[in-house]
Amino acid sequence: MVDGKRKRGQKNPKKSTEEEEPSNSSASMDIENNGSDFATTEVTTKGVPLMDAVVKVFCVHSEPNFSLPWQRKRQYSSSSSGFIISGRRVLTNAHSVEHYTQVKLKKRGSDVKYLATVLAIGTECDIAMLTVKDDEFWEGISPVEFGSLPALQDAVTVVGYPIGGDTISVTSGVVSRMEILSYAYGSTELLGLQIDAAINSGNSGGPAFSDKGNCVGIAFQSLKHEDVENIGYVIPTTVINHFIEDYEKKEEYTGFPTLGIEWQKMENPDLRMSMGMSSHQKGVRIKRIEPTSPEYKVLKPSDVILSFDGIDIANDGTIPFRHGERIAFSYLVSQKYTGDNAIVKVLRDSKILEFNIKLQTRRRLISANIQGKPPSYYIVAGFVFAAVSVPYLRSEYGKDYEYNTPVKLLDKHLYAMAETEDEQLVVISQVLVSDINIGYEDIVNTQVLAFNDKPIKNLKDLASMVENCDDEYLKFELDYEQIVVLQTKTAKAATLDILSTHCIPSAMSADLKT
Repeated sequence: MVDGKRKRGQKNPKKSTEEEEPSNSSASMDIENNGSDFATTEVTTKGVPLMDAVVKVFCVHSEPNFSLPWQRKRQYSSSSSGFIISGRRVLTNAHSVEHYTQVKLKKRGSDVKYLATVLAIGTECDIAMLTVKDDEFWEGISPVEFGSLPALQDAVTVVGYPIGGDTISVTSGVVSRMEILSYAYGSTELLGLQIDAAINSGNSGGPAFSDKGNCVGIAFQSLKHEDVENIGYVIPTTVINHFIEDYEKKEEYTGFPTLGIEWQKMENPDLRMSMGMSSHQKGVRIKRIEPTSPEYKVLKPSDVILSFDGIDIANDGTIPFRHGERIAFSYLVSQKYTGDNAIVKVLRDSKILEFNIKLQTRRRLISANIQGKPPSYYIVAGFVFAAVSVPYLRSEYGKDYEYNTPVKLLDKHLYAMAETEDEQLVVISQVLVSDINIGYEDIVNTQVLAFNDKPIKNLKDLASMVENCDDEYLKFELDYEQIVVLQTKTAKAATLDILSTHCIPSAMSADLKT
């Protein structure tokens, strides 16, 4: 976990995921001119045009409606890019096929769209893997081969189908920076390449080639800010290979592990001295540890992490990367797989200790995504209860939810940690107005802390307690010292009428019934 978080209201440039281009877009402009120049001098691999491996991805999406979780939004279509790799597989961006109901692929120069099957979606790394059952699709195509990480100023060529075009577009540039980036779609931080080639809508999922014809990354987002131009970001091969190998090992995507801590830089000499560090020792101080992580059992707050798997960590939290370059030590953690072990050396009470720690993915109190599942909800007496997630906040408060979310919810999102694996932050999302809930109409997105004096762990726990309640009253304790009290019999009796009025098929989502 990186040191520190962006504060609410801070006006930093924001990286925004390049959404795939809607296929019904009115944009009908010509594909960029440099595409035709490139076509006459195509880079080839084993005599086969390299760009033939680049495909256009068509997807029909059916997104959940987090504000009305018992229904979905109107479906829409989009187009993006992808490319063929070994094993009869295709890679594209995860956000290109999110909430898909149908995915089709079209090869370069073909008029046929082939039905695709989604094998895996890696939300954290914004990569998805597809395949096509029709043998005809794979005829005459050589898969893309991956290259090593490029160096600064190395030439890169981004290939794809931006602006909804039907012919390939090519943009060229150089690698201008390599660092740990914030992946906008997955709300995670992984290694990324910054390039000065344009990445436009529809480029998402397209490959970035080196001048040797090897794929060095996948286009996935760009920097949107009035003070910058032509800054695009590419998922590098280290992240891509991790995704592919993770899937091959377990036949499913399990994610990128984390160390499960928050840490502080140790650049101040007085701070280092107070922690018992000698002049030659360097490291970072642990501020907090995720209670649900394996590290919670062995590491302690104020431990100083000196090294990870034998690699020394500097006082600013970086490690040597390549000649003249340093990178955040979270890069080392991201190279591991879920379930792998790592040796962590720490300084505690002036003593050096070593721990063999099993790494796991992070368990967030407010999850970054819901893994394609429909949102959970529970309704009683018109009160709609929901579990908060990042997609929920984005649905309620827009793409700038980190600025618009109420302070208490935002604080939980940025800083709160889950105490148990199944803990959720439950809110009253809205109140469907009825005679039974007069006076409570203005309650919106307020956290539920307890029911009938019992703390709640998650939405399923709350639904179970309410459904099985035989007390005279239903009493909900909310944030801001609010309470909601209803007569049990009349509240439950009114629920069916309210559901009928609002055409809601069930008082709870399917996952709460099991």
